[in-house]
Amino acid sequence: MSDAPPPRRPPHRGIYLLPNLFTTGAMFAGFYAIVASIGGHYRDAVIAVFVAAILDGLDGRVARMTNTQSEFGVQYDSLSDLVSFGLAPSLVLYNWSLKYLALHGEAWGKAGWAAAFLYAACAALRLARFNTQVGVADKRYFQGLASPAAAGLCMSFVWAMEEFDIPGSDVDILSLVVAAVAGLLMVSRFRYFSFKSWPDRVPYTWLVLMLLALVALAVATGSVMFSIALVYVASGPVITLWGRATHRRRPRRVSEKT
Repeated sequence: MSDAPPPRRPPHRGIYLLPNLFTTGAMFAGFYAIVASIGGHYRDAVIAVFVAAILDGLDGRVARMTNTQSEFGVQYDSLSDLVSFGLAPSLVLYNWSLKYLALHGEAWGKAGWAAAFLYAACAALRLARFNTQVGVADKRYFQGLASPAAAGLCMSFVWAMEEFDIPGSDVDILSLVVAAVAGLLMVSRFRYFSFKSWPDRVPYTWLVLMLLALVALAVATGSVMFSIALVYVASGPVITLWGRATHRRRPRRVSEKT
């Protein structure tokens, strides 16, 4: 009798390095934003969150280009997003402005940290809902404001105020509104264009508009980014309400023809 073949060793389980390096970089940028805001370096904190957004957009593209997608990468990316676009913006807003609400009274002080927590909790809920809808939802649209866009709204608001030398203590109530609105929009059912189905070819005028936008960003980065964020945030309710109104008109037109 011949000896039985030796049992095969289980395949080595590892993770893909390249896309997860981008994810780690995004999480590091979010963590740095928190530390920078604690030290009072608010503009550095804001820039760090935007760097995290750039790295977050690259990790998925790199994974698809190199065919290194994995379930580990998906879950790791969500945890990184929670740090970079959930905890970091809420704590930057709190350290920069919301903490000064306590000067108006105890109740206002509680409202300040409650608004910061509301934003962070809504970001977690938004990410959890997104993970459960992968492969089911329409890829052309996000349901609810995406967490990087919500972070962009909050951080561009801080950047714009810093450009005009407006301290956070002077706009603490407005900061509370921004944090609450951004958080609630993340868990809303408003549809936002995802840019994933962006066409490869665009009209020539688009290139001119992009050039003008880059010039404007170079002149007043924070103000322009805040304006762009406001337009995108407003597009969700407009797209959703317009779609509902159009859907209601169709049955009426059909009934009128019949």
